[in-house]
Amino acid sequence: MEISRWLRENTFHHSAFRDMDELVRAKEKAGVTISLCIPTLNEEKTIGKEIVIFKSELMNRHPVLDEIAVIDSGSSDATREVAASFGADVYLSADILPHMGTKRGKGENLWKAIYQLRGDIIVYIDADIKNIRPRFVYGLVAPLLFRPEIRYVKAFYDRPLVVGHGVRPSGGGRVTEILVRPLFSLFFPELTALMQPLSGEYAVRREVLENIPFPIGYGVETSHLIDVYHKWGLEAFGQTDLDRRVHRNQSTRDLGKMAFVILHTFLDRVRSLGILGDLPELGHVLRQFQVHDDIFEPLEYEMIREERPPMIEVPEYRHKRGLD
Repeated sequence: MEISRWLRENTFHHSAFRDMDELVRAKEKAGVTISLCIPTLNEEKTIGKEIVIFKSELMNRHPVLDEIAVIDSGSSDATREVAASFGADVYLSADILPHMGTKRGKGENLWKAIYQLRGDIIVYIDADIKNIRPRFVYGLVAPLLFRPEIRYVKAFYDRPLVVGHGVRPSGGGRVTEILVRPLFSLFFPELTALMQPLSGEYAVRREVLENIPFPIGYGVETSHLIDVYHKWGLEAFGQTDLDRRVHRNQSTRDLGKMAFVILHTFLDRVRSLGILGDLPELGHVLRQFQVHDDIFEPLEYEMIREERPPMIEVPEYRHKRGLD
């Protein structure tokens, strides 16, 4: 599919879908259920507001969502208690498919949500958004309801960096622009049409989610895009402009860890697809430095990249969904 045509036809603005009555009618006509998944780890400060807004506007006032669920990685704060008090269904990730073990990572929560939640469409929203609005959900769901051929809708937005008490009007997406976009330009040029491939907000049809593997950590979004593109092509994607997203910022050191895992995931994918020949065994240790008393001290982090299989291959899931 030609990139310019895709940008014209598959790029949306949330304001095009602000008529909630029309959206509900489209949902009823499609005959689908929609689940919202919020993966969490120590998000007590922001999780309550998200649930209040989504439940009041998109469940009680307009029946867009059928389910709001928090999948928690084992928060040490009051995240689960706050979420439950505001009416979300709350699950501890370790309690879902417990015989398959417990792994720490956002991708693990997203994967287990496929088993736990019932929706034909699952919307994933990060828990740390400070300017949360209903558009973060309906802007992503709407293209799936109005365009049956679209399977996976990503969010994009202006991502201002919070500086002191003010907001700088541009910035953010550093790992995307420094790492992911150059890699996509080299190996998957059509995927460069996605404005923010690493955004944590997206809505996906169940039949897509259940048929792709899930890295448990930071590489999950990159992996998704490559796998969906390989199976269904660029036309399977849509993207919606949500205007603006304000969230807490990560340090350069933390972004380095993220980039390391994403690069690992990317190289694994291009190798498995036969795009690159045999690669040497990839290292798992990221070395960074800090200065202490004028001495440069190395810091080493072992970044193990693990992956969950497509959910459709899990016997318990097949039984639960009546696929046996």
